[in-house]
Amino acid sequence: MIVALIAACEIGFWVLLAAGLACRYLLRMPRTGLALLLCEPLLEVVLLVVTALDLKNGAEPNWTHGLAALYIGYTVGHGHRTVKWLDGHAAHRLAGAPRPAGPPRYGMARARHETKVWLGTLTGAAVATVLLQLAIWYVGDPGRTTSLEDWRFTAWRVAGIHGLVALAYWIWPKKAPAGGSGNRPAEVEERARR
Repeated sequence: MIVALIAACEIGFWVLLAAGLACRYLLRMPRTGLALLLCEPLLEVVLLVVTALDLKNGAEPNWTHGLAALYIGYTVGHGHRTVKWLDGHAAHRLAGAPRPAGPPRYGMARARHETKVWLGTLTGAAVATVLLQLAIWYVGDPGRTTSLEDWRFTAWRVAGIHGLVALAYWIWPKKAPAGGSGNRPAEVEERARR
């Protein structure tokens, strides 16, 4: 049941996102579009409540409950950035806005960008850990919560691996090709920081 709900939440995320962007840019109803986009966190609240109820009703804590916590953590850590990125591209394609700036490609600017993305992963791991710890306390039986404890380790393993990738950009910054101008022009970089 939890796996089906995670899939439904993911599908609902994209449906709400598409509907929100369509209302904003195709139907010229920005407030309705914003309202639809703001409904997306409700999907995670539903997933959280159903997961808690499943545990309360005596379900054996297993990998599905851990996956639900990681999904919610990922959404908290990366959801806003994802929506902002898609909103910029929808505004460009559907409303004639300037093309959104992409991430820097070289040097320390790229390292800073990768660190910001990693901070989203770190936030997701922290949120998942808190939710998993709450579930462990809620169940209250150390013998039944081994899989939830394993998911905490998984969350931090993913954050650690991503952190090593981000660190690599600081230690070995990617160099611009010879004869290239390096990163994008300063005004494009400034727009990307906003």
